[in-house]
Amino acid sequence: MIKIDVHQHLWTEQLVEALADRRDLPFVRREQGLTVLYLAGERPYVIDLPSEAPAHRAALVAQDGVDRALLCLSSPLGIEVLPREQSLPLLDATHDGALSLQGPWGVWGAVALDRPDPADVDRALGRGCIGISLPAGALSSVDALARMRGLLGRLELLGAPLFVHPGPGPGEHRTRTARADALESSLGDPLWWTALTRYVAGMHAAWLAFHAVGRAQHPRLRVVFSMLAGLAPLHAERLASRGGPARLLPDPLVFYDTSSYGPSALRSVEVLVGREQLLYGSDRPVVEPGALGMPAELDWELLADGTRRALGAIDTAAAR
Repeated sequence: MIKIDVHQHLWTEQLVEALADRRDLPFVRREQGLTVLYLAGERPYVIDLPSEAPAHRAALVAQDGVDRALLCLSSPLGIEVLPREQSLPLLDATHDGALSLQGPWGVWGAVALDRPDPADVDRALGRGCIGISLPAGALSSVDALARMRGLLGRLELLGAPLFVHPGPGPGEHRTRTARADALESSLGDPLWWTALTRYVAGMHAAWLAFHAVGRAQHPRLRVVFSMLAGLAPLHAERLASRGGPARLLPDPLVFYDTSSYGPSALRSVEVLVGREQLLYGSDRPVVEPGALGMPAELDWELLADGTRRALGAIDTAAAR
């Protein structure tokens, strides 16, 4: 049995340096001995580079009792939705850094969403990525899904999985640099505000759009929603009462990672989607999973089988 954490982030030297070279958001600045990340619509974030040392992070993987961890670009950075000529160098730095790491790592690839090109999927998978991550905002409506249809179709054709992570879709970063929207964080909001508002709402929208139209368009696509899709499956009754599809669940090709949730949320969601559709995702270093009883509370026999079905033979073979 191979235990896989499907959702982690790691600040590699290549990505930090690429962001430090930028003048426009997002960018990194070194100030008074600190490495500070600046994003559109979010507070500055201090990157703890010593804690991001690959050896230290690999030790945490072992401490969790996990054999392998999959690294993902953090989509709230907004890298995927930058103009293509800006996005591609940052994505190259992301892949260069993550794929060069030694140890228990696998990598979700990322692609530019300005003029999305299915060939980008081919290149990421060809480099060794196990699938592609997309920000929830890129899938948050029928029209948004239509714009991503080429990318999703290529993933489906190649039998590679999709990972859905909170983050803006194309065009949203320009809106946020110009004005604050209804869910935008401000200096007066608690630090956790965005994670409990915009991130959750975005995951709900992506989940609803995929079930409403995406599944019919891509019947063989395997999809992993991070953070239990923001608990979107719990709204199935309300969806039906408002005229939506009455029978959405369960979908054997849709999976949910546990990141940022604990046992009580898992029990509620698994009743609707099936225990076999849950995967372990820690969201390190953003979340400390031990504070939520993770991963000790999980049934690894079911998780290992679900992870194998979600990822296919690509990553489990590499883990062996």
